[in-house]
Amino acid sequence: MLFFSFLALSFNQPKFSPAAAWNSNGITIANRSIVGEKPTAIFVTTNNTIYVVNQEKNTIIIWQEESVNPTKNISGNFTEPNFLFVTSNGDIYIDDGEKNGRVQKWIVETSTFVTVMNVNSSCAGLFVDINDTLYCSMSEHHQVMKRPLNDSVMNSNRVAAGTGIPGLNSNELFSPRGIFVDVNLDLYVTDCGNDRVQLFQSGESNGITVAGGTSLNPTIILSCPNGIILDAEKYLYVQDLDKSRIVGSGLNGFRCLVGCFGRGPHSNQLNRPYSLSFDHYGNIFITDQDNSRIQKFFLMKDSFGKLKYNRMK
Repeated sequence: MLFFSFLALSFNQPKFSPAAAWNSNGITIANRSIVGEKPTAIFVTTNNTIYVVNQEKNTIIIWQEESVNPTKNISGNFTEPNFLFVTSNGDIYIDDGEKNGRVQKWIVETSTFVTVMNVNSSCAGLFVDINDTLYCSMSEHHQVMKRPLNDSVMNSNRVAAGTGIPGLNSNELFSPRGIFVDVNLDLYVTDCGNDRVQLFQSGESNGITVAGGTSLNPTIILSCPNGIILDAEKYLYVQDLDKSRIVGSGLNGFRCLVGCFGRGPHSNQLNRPYSLSFDHYGNIFITDQDNSRIQKFFLMKDSFGKLKYNRMK
């Protein structure tokens, strides 16, 4: 008899009301002096610990949400990492594919790095599902690869999505970026080059377009979607990279949530945002790449649609 142990979720999936809204003006919680130029990766855990990669200094920066200054810096033998993922036990998976052809894991118990996946490009997205399978989105190779972390064979990569040839067909991807795997092991991929979001149901090689102009009932036109997360009701939150905004789905389709005033440096604007993460309260954290800052947008209405003045610090 086989027994499977499922990982507890390490990230936040709040439940929002249909009327949920976020303050259009974000606050800068970290600028270039902390996160370096053009930050890409951010991850907020269920205890509201924030992880960001500084590509300039090749460090992982960690701080508690209520802390003004970082509480920990982790340096390692990784180069220009694009993405990271943190599991519930505090282990950190970090992209090290561009120069070193690997994904590394920082083990919290020993404070050491080990190689957990061999790759032939950087990972534009990383994810560890509930079965302890690691996913890497290889935008340069138009595929998402995966590897069971409990497999002792290092070269056990398998194709999760894409053929390796750029294309618009249902089994193809063109420069995939962000990835998200739900508890049903369904894989969501932001297909940047095709301006769409693809859903690959567990075990299926053909994707379903769930966002973008070619979806069944299109309510939004995307331009190189990038980061993606799902909330408790499986609604999608997507970073529309070239339009510098965050859009979300709901009962009536997609709508712009933040960054809805064009690209720019102001508090109500973003400039090519890369990844996003919710905290425990439903606030949105964003790596505002070309503004070299981390922005936090407060949730104005809670899961019951009531105004949340108490979180507006």
